[in-house]
Amino acid sequence: MIGKIKQFNFKSLLILNTFALIVTSYFFNNFICLGVYTLFFFISLFITKNGLKTIKKLNLLQNIRSEGPANHFKKINTPTMGGIFMMIPFLIFLMIITINLGSPKLLLLLFTIFGFFFTGFLDDYLSIKNRRNTGLKSKEKFILQSIISIIFIFIAYENDSINPLITISESWEIDTSIFIFPISFLVLVGMSNSVNLTDGLDGLAAGCSGIVFYGLGTEILMKEQKELFVFSILCYAMSGICLGFLKYNSYPAKIFMGDTGSLSIGAILGSIALLTNSVFTLSIFSGIFIVESLSVMIQVGIFKITKKLFHRGKRIFLMAPLHHHFELKGAKEQKIVGNFWKINILLVILGIVLKINL
Repeated sequence: MIGKIKQFNFKSLLILNTFALIVTSYFFNNFICLGVYTLFFFISLFITKNGLKTIKKLNLLQNIRSEGPANHFKKINTPTMGGIFMMIPFLIFLMIITINLGSPKLLLLLFTIFGFFFTGFLDDYLSIKNRRNTGLKSKEKFILQSIISIIFIFIAYENDSINPLITISESWEIDTSIFIFPISFLVLVGMSNSVNLTDGLDGLAAGCSGIVFYGLGTEILMKEQKELFVFSILCYAMSGICLGFLKYNSYPAKIFMGDTGSLSIGAILGSIALLTNSVFTLSIFSGIFIVESLSVMIQVGIFKITKKLFHRGKRIFLMAPLHHHFELKGAKEQKIVGNFWKINILLVILGIVLKINL
């Protein structure tokens, strides 16, 4: 059915995602999920629409990197840092829940997400101030991400909030022992940077994130553990926020989320997956993010190796991340994004099917 949709756009994704959540709510006989999703969709719509005016007044406009695809130069001066409008409602919601429940897990989650939010905000701010596409240097950004992640992992492990037994199914677990530390670090920092790398085409990261958050929320719901229900609610809230933002971020984008949004989104996915032992399923749901990140690693790695061996670097892709490769092959931006969304939907279906049958 998905493959027959010729133009898979914002409306198509919104209808499909909402329908899936209606079915999920009916199946689990819990319409709180649908209510939270709907509420935050409209909050995101309202805040993004009105926040656009503020962004333009403050002259917070996107800079385009010179080595990127030539057709991206038309996007210069598009309002950016839209991640502010995505993350502030979520952080307020999370803070209210944390205060009411008094949960150490939620407090740790709040600290971690705020840390990544601040890192992304600082990166975007410096980029605009310096009038170039990069703000923080790669090493500076990685150091900040690493510090936040190490604090999260250490506190979570000390409080038994991270389980070394990674659950594949009810009858199958993998004991990672001390390797849970590097795995957790890879999940948190890796997811944050992977979403960031995917945010290169209009609506690509926002759309895929909305899909993945739905999948993660549903997977957590399937665990049928009352103490984890709040994390499912948080995922559905973020799914609504991402799709509300997508209304103005889809092609042609009126606003970009910037690192403020993308680094935070990846951190939310990674930290919730670690706290709910959903790492295996998230790795399937996030296939698009992972492949995008791997394409950059392969491109850089092959180039450096061949340059050292043959004194001339060779490239596997026309440009990395992978979505730029398809752009330079002549595919239209809307078609690339639509196809990536379709693949992401199929990955979520695959992940849920495996969860049921393994």
